[in-house]
Amino acid sequence: MKYLIVGLGNIGDEYRGTRHNIGFMILDAFAEASNISFTTDRYGDVAHMRLKNKLLTLVKPSTYMNLSGNAVRYWKEKEGIDNNHILVLVDDIALPFGAIRLKPSGSDAGHNGLKNIAQMLGTAAYPRLRFGIGNDFPRGCQIDYVLGRFTPAQREELPQRIEIACDAIKAFCLSGIQFAMCNFNNNGPAPAKGTATSKNTDNNATD
Repeated sequence: MKYLIVGLGNIGDEYRGTRHNIGFMILDAFAEASNISFTTDRYGDVAHMRLKNKLLTLVKPSTYMNLSGNAVRYWKEKEGIDNNHILVLVDDIALPFGAIRLKPSGSDAGHNGLKNIAQMLGTAAYPRLRFGIGNDFPRGCQIDYVLGRFTPAQREELPQRIEIACDAIKAFCLSGIQFAMCNFNNNGPAPAKGTATSKNTDNNATD
């Protein structure tokens, strides 16, 4: 069974480590934990891996955020992946920092990356993992905020939160969106280590 995991972000050193690039950051951590590397391919950096009996294609689009749908549609069609086996990793200012929300579908909530993906797929019915970046910015400063970098306190906590997001990706692929939602949709503390969620996943991967 095939899955397409897409981390959204903008290419270029000026965007590296910014809040808007959390999708890239999660996917980088996921690939590193699985001992696989990205190579430059059509519409972005791409890696392929096996997670138990699942075949995963990981994509970091090189199209910039507003045209992310080009990469999603191309790799979905190339690999023959159903929409419900796509998972898009994206930042969300409506969630507090580090909170995770998985949904099987939904509106773009003003996010240009999600909006373009829906346009290119012809539907908003595809799963997404929203990672909270908070909204601690003055009125009219949203762009500067999302293109800014995490605070020192957030950077200290970020690796743990990203690890939880990686566990959520595994849960989505191995057990489905409903299981992942029940176990990872929270605004509070991270799930304890050694829970059933983490025990039911592994890092067995191949290029």
